[in-house]
Amino acid sequence: MRQSTPTAPALYREFTQQAQIDAQYNTSLTLPDPAAPGLHYVERAQHARATLRCTLDIPFGPTLHETLDIFPAEQAKAPVFVFIHGGYWRALTSKEFSGVALGLQARGITTVVVNYALCPHVTIDEITRQVRAAVAWTVRHIAEYGGDPERIAVGGHSAGGHLTAMCLQTEWARDYGLAQDPIKAAICISGIYDITPLRFSYLQPMIQLDDGIIRRNSPAFMARPCKTPLWITWGGAETPEFDRQARLMHGAWTAQGNKAEISAIEGANHFTVIHGFENADSALCGWLAQQLGA
Repeated sequence: MRQSTPTAPALYREFTQQAQIDAQYNTSLTLPDPAAPGLHYVERAQHARATLRCTLDIPFGPTLHETLDIFPAEQAKAPVFVFIHGGYWRALTSKEFSGVALGLQARGITTVVVNYALCPHVTIDEITRQVRAAVAWTVRHIAEYGGDPERIAVGGHSAGGHLTAMCLQTEWARDYGLAQDPIKAAICISGIYDITPLRFSYLQPMIQLDDGIIRRNSPAFMARPCKTPLWITWGGAETPEFDRQARLMHGAWTAQGNKAEISAIEGANHFTVIHGFENADSALCGWLAQQLGA
């Protein structure tokens, strides 16, 4: 009698090998030039700092990493967009992403780019705390830089998409003494909302996930009723897992009776998906301008 070959146990969903998970979540694997996205970000960021008014490295917390860069709009009481950068929680800084202000400033929107400490120096728990503190600081202080604290949107890309979703779960009234829903609108771009698979990926030595971190930082499983309208988006050329993660978050968010749009940015990969922030006529800038009354 022929014996059947044992089936390998699943690591996550249908994935039985790290290589399968890496193929979905290692966003540089299919790029012809893995350095090109970073070079683009740096060039656009340098251009933004050279041509736009800005105040850099404003501390919002007690550690050296807790700073933000503000690119004020020309008019007083301008609406505000707080941008949270990506890098899988273990790479990059606010300085690579100054370019997101280029299109937004042209639409009359003040841009705040958040910096935070990185894994493995800190955990994702601490990064989440720092980003929430940055949003709270913005609500309390942005009027000093010409912004309107009643019209603040928050958004982020990749790890920043995840952190944006974590901000939406925050008990702002209980924990910060703010209005319960101080965020006027939010955009989650190419985020990971169930971070479980990354425990079995190439990222694990740096981000060091455990059961507790996963449970506390998977926003798809902790959605709360919230008045903030949300757009969940990703690049149409990204891997199927980014599509699935977006739909997972959308289902969890709308199940609470919350308002959310979901759509991909066609033709964009994981890195080009945020290029729209550099163009005032893009879908990203247009959606924010509409939500904020810019």
